Amino acid sequence: MRYTLLLSLIFLLFAGCKKDKFTTAPQITYKSINPNAAVSNVSCNFQVIPTLTIHITDAEGDLGLIVGKDTSLIYIRNLLTNKFDSVRLPDIQASVGKNFKADIDINLCNFLGASTRPRPKTDTLYFEIYVKDFAKNKSNVIRTTDPVFYITP
Repeated sequence: MRYTLLLSLIFLLFAGCKKDKFTTAPQITYKSINPNAAVSNVSCNFQVIPTLTIHITDAEGDLGLIVGKDTSLIYIRNLLTNKFDSVRLPDIQASVGKNFKADIDINLCNFLGASTRPRPKTDTLYFEIYVKDFAKNKSNVIRTTDPVFYITP
């Protein structure tokens, strides 16, 4: 009897500590970058551009674009060049709702950049990402774990 009560209390303790994955501030996780290389002297229109995939969750689902009203943004920083910019999420209001979750692909063409070292060179790029929703709640900040090799012939 004592052991049953003790095991029940331990189980309830762990069950009560379970973290809710849907929060008011968006939560993002890094998934992948593919392909992991790009060449500097080839236009973004003529090459396969690295695409960053992140997973996003949000309790209210207040993300995306509402034309003429509001926009939520994804902020990205190239950690080698310190180039910082943002991209808009598309209009996803038809699919958003409470406890929203999705994978989002981001074209990294505008975030690529090289160091000032002499040519030829191959730079290893990493990125820092976060999201802000309509209420301007800032998500957690993540860094890519896989590099993009940026080749400058």
